[in-house]
Amino acid sequence: MNLGVLRSALTHRLAMILLWTGLVVLAAIAVNLVGIRVVGDAQDWRLWLDRHAGVFLVWRLCLYGVTAWGWWWMRQRLRRRDGSPETHARLMRTEVAAVLAIVLLEGSVLLPAP
Repeated sequence: MNLGVLRSALTHRLAMILLWTGLVVLAAIAVNLVGIRVVGDAQDWRLWLDRHAGVFLVWRLCLYGVTAWGWWWMRQRLRRRDGSPETHARLMRTEVAAVLAIVLLEGSVLLPAP
């Protein structure tokens, strides 16, 4: 593979990552703006979010469970196809990074609000 093709592939991949990240951020902003509009003001929106924190926790736990099941299924298929030590090491690094990210995200919920 020549350098131009590799650079083009990386540029395309980066563009897609940035596009999806931007879409997720825009969706989050839109949900918050609609929520603020529906309940009246930002303070009432914050109170509504605080009152429903338990529901959102259950929702996140369900998402984590479905994601873990999908990861386990994919992992088993990948290990059957390629059982090399490099693949195992790559999977372990990815799993550690994912668990660390989830712990940090959920831990940030426990921080006091400014």
